[in-house]
Amino acid sequence: MEKFKLVAPCLLGVEGLVAQELRDMGAQDVEAQNGHVLFDGTPQMLVRANLCSRFSERILVQMGTFSARTFDELFEGVKALPWEQWIGKDDSFPVRGHSLSSQLHSIPNCQKIIKKAIVERLKHKYHVKWFAESQCLYQVQFLIMKDQATIMLDTSGLGLHKRGYRKNAAEAPIKETLAAALAALSRVRTDANFYDPCCGSGTILIEAAMYAMHMAPGLQRHFSAQQWPQIPERLWQQERDRARDLVLRDATFMGYGSDIDGAAVDLTKDNARKAGVISHIHAQKAELADFAPETEHGCVICNPPYGERLLDLKQAEALYRTMGQVFPMRHGWNYTIITADETFENCFGRRADKRRKLYNGMIKCQAYMYFKNHTEPDHKK
Repeated sequence: MEKFKLVAPCLLGVEGLVAQELRDMGAQDVEAQNGHVLFDGTPQMLVRANLCSRFSERILVQMGTFSARTFDELFEGVKALPWEQWIGKDDSFPVRGHSLSSQLHSIPNCQKIIKKAIVERLKHKYHVKWFAESQCLYQVQFLIMKDQATIMLDTSGLGLHKRGYRKNAAEAPIKETLAAALAALSRVRTDANFYDPCCGSGTILIEAAMYAMHMAPGLQRHFSAQQWPQIPERLWQQERDRARDLVLRDATFMGYGSDIDGAAVDLTKDNARKAGVISHIHAQKAELADFAPETEHGCVICNPPYGERLLDLKQAEALYRTMGQVFPMRHGWNYTIITADETFENCFGRRADKRRKLYNGMIKCQAYMYFKNHTEPDHKK
C-alpha cells in the first residue's frame, strides 16, 4: 500500500488554496475540482495532509469511482473494491454520504446497499458470517453525483476545522478553515500588524497568527487513521516533529482584536491560549466606531454581523457605514471584509478592489478586498 488516491473536500471557493498547499507539502498529481481536490499520496502524505492542511475539511482515501444508475450497479461496484486491504474482520465500517442529481436518491437505501456489498466482500475474504465491528473505525463515505459513485474512507474523524482550541465560541462564529483561507488570500505576513475589530471568539485572529507563524493546525488533535495498522505510528510522530520544526518561533506577527461584547473578548483570550498563540494576541472590549490603530502598517480582516447573522439589516448597514469611516485607505493598509450582504459596498462607501465568492458554512458570502492606495472618499450618507 505504497501509494493511493486521496481526496480533500473543501468549502466552495478555496479549492485553489487547497491544491497549492498540497503541492507545497509534496503531494503528486494534484487536481482541483468543484468542492474538493484530488491528489496522490503515500501513507506519509496522508498523515501530513491531516496535520498540516489549513483549508481542507477532511482527508479521504478514494476507494473507487464508477457509474451507478441502479442498486445492482452500486452493489457490484462497491463489492469489487479491495476492502480487505483496509478493514479487518473485527473493525467497524459505518456508511454515510450524499446523492445529488442521480437516479439513486434515497440516502438510507444507498447506505444499506453499500454496507451489504462490503459485508459480502469481507465475508468471502475472511470466511466469517458475522462482523463484531468492535475495533478500529473505518468510516465509509459515498458521493453519488450525476449517477457517478465515489466511495471513500475518512481518515480524519472530526472535520479538520476542529483544531482543538475552540471549545467555546461566540454566537455565529466563522469556520476555522474559512478564517485561514481569508488570512492566505489577504497575504498575512510573519511580521504583520493584524486587526479584527469584530473578533467574536477570536477565530480569525488565531488562524491568522497560526498562518503567519507556519503553525500546523492539527498539532493538538487526534485523527481516525491514527488507529489504523496501515499507517505506522512512527509516521505520525515524524510528521508532528517535522511540523513543529517548521514553526517560526521568532515571527513578530501581532494580532489586535476588539469586540463590543466583553465575554467574547474573554473567549478570544482563552482560545488563543489553548492554540498556543496568546503571546501574539491582544484583545480588548471596544466599539467599532473607536477603531483607531496606531501602527504605520496594518492588515484588517473581519466577519461583521450581517442580516442573517445577529443583527437586523438596518443595524448591519449602519455598521458597514462606520467601517467606511474608521478604516483609512492609505498606503500600507489592506482590508478584507466577508459578508453575505450585497449592499455592503454601497454602505461602506467604496467599491472593493477585488471580490472573492466564498461560503461560510452554507451561507454564500463575498470577501470584499481593499488594498490599493486610495484617497479619502466622500462617504455616502
